[in-house]
Amino acid sequence: MPAHSETRKLPYTAAQMYALVADVARYPQFIPWIAASRVRSVTPEGDTEVMLADLIVGFKMFRERFLSRVTMWPGTRRIDTEYIEGPFRHMHSTWAFRDLPEGGCEVAFDVDFEFRNKLLQGAAGLFFHEAMQRIVRAFEARARDLYGKGAASA
Repeated sequence: MPAHSETRKLPYTAAQMYALVADVARYPQFIPWIAASRVRSVTPEGDTEVMLADLIVGFKMFRERFLSRVTMWPGTRRIDTEYIEGPFRHMHSTWAFRDLPEGGCEVAFDVDFEFRNKLLQGAAGLFFHEAMQRIVRAFEARARDLYGKGAASA
């Protein structure tokens, strides 16, 4: 089962980065291999909002749709994604954002998954870490596009 963890310090507020990651509908505009996204619903549940979202992932001849439950905690600026339906045996990711005393924020990202198809799982293992780093860099580039190069006010 591939797993990846990464923590970055960025010159943006935790609120800005949380909003960027929570905007699942815009993923096809900037994340590699995301061909389409559709938010089915967003439901408030206590301190959280729960989003059901479809993503279509495409790479060369591979194209798959999967449904996820995205649980967002705006108060603590955390986002958990759980796989519901599609090509995975399981998939879970977590984003956590916190403002730093010196400015900017810390972004922590963790993901692990396993494909049902052994061939896809083997192929994923070959490029998984590079792909995850590329996705994190895509979020960083999107933040620069939206918020500029330096820390911005929330």
